[in-house]
Amino acid sequence: DLVSANRAVAYRIHLDVQRGRWYLTASWTIPPVKTVPLAQARAGGLVGVDTNADHLAAWRLDKHGNPCGQPRRFFYDLNGPAGYRDAQVRHALTRLLHWAHRHDLSIAIEDLDFTAEKTREKHGRRKRFRKLISGMPVSKLRARLVSMAAELGVTIVAVDPAYTSMWGAEHWQTPLTSKNRKTTRHDAAGVAIGRRALGHRIRRRTAPPHDDQSDRRGHR
Repeated sequence: DLVSANRAVAYRIHLDVQRGRWYLTASWTIPPVKTVPLAQARAGGLVGVDTNADHLAAWRLDKHGNPCGQPRRFFYDLNGPAGYRDAQVRHALTRLLHWAHRHDLSIAIEDLDFTAEKTREKHGRRKRFRKLISGMPVSKLRARLVSMAAELGVTIVAVDPAYTSMWGAEHWQTPLTSKNRKTTRHDAAGVAIGRRALGHRIRRRTAPPHDDQSDRRGHR
């Protein structure tokens, strides 16, 4: 891709004397991230993505905020050395980006930042929860996603993460569950994230009350 675009690539050749191995490292400059109008990013719908400790839960939505098709889950394993964990995150993001790129869709993801949100002062003795959010590769995933999306030309829309998991589970998990599909809380959160990125309300519209003889259609 770089050669066909007539872009420069730098190579570094290094000999590790103790191990008796040669190493070849290629590097290049990442192009500046382009910004597009929000209306353009929403035009054809998008993919709502919920970030979790072991997978990315994604669901495609049309421009009206309706879930389309089946939910997708891109798993990664964060157990092991740093190089292995980094490769797992890159692999999951690659599959997500290629899926969105094939359908020419933007990606909506929560603007998470747990830097100051995992202390004991914030969550008290909830050790299990603090361990969970500490294990989520939020900063690494976000940096990787932006740079990799720029290479493919995929637009990223960051949304407010407030109440997406709770409202998604409350309003979308049960309606999207059927005999052939078990919708998880994370899948429903992906729908909530996508709807918020599209500018729609997360809560589903409730059915109007039945007609009453004393008020025919008056409440409508």
